[in-house]
Order: sequence, then C-alpha cells, then structure tokens
Amino acid sequence: MNGECKGCERSAALHLPEREVQRLLAGYLASHPGERVADDGTYADRLAVCRACPDVQFGGTTCRHCGCLVAVRAKLADKACPSTASRWSLLVG
Repeated sequence: MNGECKGCERSAALHLPEREVQRLLAGYLASHPGERVADDGTYADRLAVCRACPDVQFGGTTCRHCGCLVAVRAKLADKACPSTASRWSLLVG
C-alpha cells in the first residue's frame, strides 16, 4: 500500500481533526434526514474498537471493509461494524 487515499488521491492524514469529523457528519446528516446519532459513550466505545482493529487503515481513519471514515460511521447510531466479525456487536448499548 502506498499511503494514498483511493477516494481523494492524496496522502491520508494521520489524524482527522474533530472539527472535520463534525463537518462531514453534519453534511451526511443534512442529506440523510432521520438518521440517528450515537450517544457519546457508544461513540467512544466504537472508536476504541476501531482503533484496535487491524483493518483500519491510513493512520486509523479508514475502514478497509467499507472505505468509510471510522470517526463518522461510529457516530451514526444505526450503523454497524462492516467487518464479517462485526466487532461492534460485542458492545453493550
């Protein structure tokens, strides 16, 4: 792997600033009315699982299974871990 983001064809950042996560999330929610947001505890638990996952790429920002930004997907209440192992399924909440 060459460290390039397939979606934007530039080097992926090692850290996605929270303000950028919020901007992307706001755009997603604006185009998906009715989408629910996970509570802060669930969000933190999901991110912890993703950070420990060997399938998260580009400095911990992107899921290998679906190509999503894990910080955005983790914030969406009705989303699930896209891995066949469904790593979030063991979380309570």
